[in-house]
Amino acid sequence: MAVDERGSEGAEHVEIVEVGPRDGLQNEDTVLSVEDRIELIDRAVDAGVRRIEAVSFVNPKRVPQMAGAEEVMAGVRRAPGVSHIGLVLNRRGLERAVAAKVSEVNVAVPATDGFCTRNQGCSVDEMLDVLAAIDADLAGTGIPLSVTVSTAFGCPFDGEVAPGRVVEVVRRIADTGAVEIALADTIGVGVPRQVSELLRAVGPVAGGRALRCHFHNTRNTGYANALAAVDGGVRVLDSSLGGFGGCPFAPAATGNIATEDLLYMLHRSGLRTGVDLAEAAALGDWMGERLGKRPPAYLGRAGGFPV
Repeated sequence: MAVDERGSEGAEHVEIVEVGPRDGLQNEDTVLSVEDRIELIDRAVDAGVRRIEAVSFVNPKRVPQMAGAEEVMAGVRRAPGVSHIGLVLNRRGLERAVAAKVSEVNVAVPATDGFCTRNQGCSVDEMLDVLAAIDADLAGTGIPLSVTVSTAFGCPFDGEVAPGRVVEVVRRIADTGAVEIALADTIGVGVPRQVSELLRAVGPVAGGRALRCHFHNTRNTGYANALAAVDGGVRVLDSSLGGFGGCPFAPAATGNIATEDLLYMLHRSGLRTGVDLAEAAALGDWMGERLGKRPPAYLGRAGGFPV
């Protein structure tokens, strides 16, 4: 089977959801300009990314790195088959997202009250009610809804998260029109066995919806977790160019798994992503230059193989 920069020809496909423009930037001290964020998004699309978390419609006073979401969406290059995702946390954010013509809406619903209260100012039950209202408001718009279950593997405030808690949240999400449910290791505490067990637990209550996984490499387990998710049947993974990322409301929540490092692992494992490895690594380095720091990713330092 021939292998190129986008993976093995004819191999099984794993979809990459690029979260660098949102999750990758929201915890950085340097605030990128609207123009730089547009360039980042468009270059990611040029590299082969077909779903990209482009913006977040949150209060810019709380997350100044995400200010100018409307301007970013107005400036990105629209192309057939490319989905620009907007994160929303409330109905006001949804109004902004619809007006900005996002391709897809993603809503984050934490699994724990401790994180939900600090990140979103409400309990999990209240956030699930907000989700139901957003779902109703989206009816007839043609905009698909995906939902991310934050702190599914552990919480910085509530500690260990019982799988049954995550199952119950997923069960409630399955009552909506969400087309995809993501399990997020927001603070990078999960391990492969936990990934496998949680996927088996939530699968039966997800209502046939696609499952996606979102990992951080805070404790150097992110890539092992990603491979465990793929082995468990997941075919959609979040990652961030350069390995940048983190949550401003979660202590010690460092970078997402790096897109370029994830691509290397998947491609060398005989899978295809359709995303160009060399272009992704170059873009991770470009982000590092703009942010004034070395990317956590390793691929840009070591290069691919064979060279």
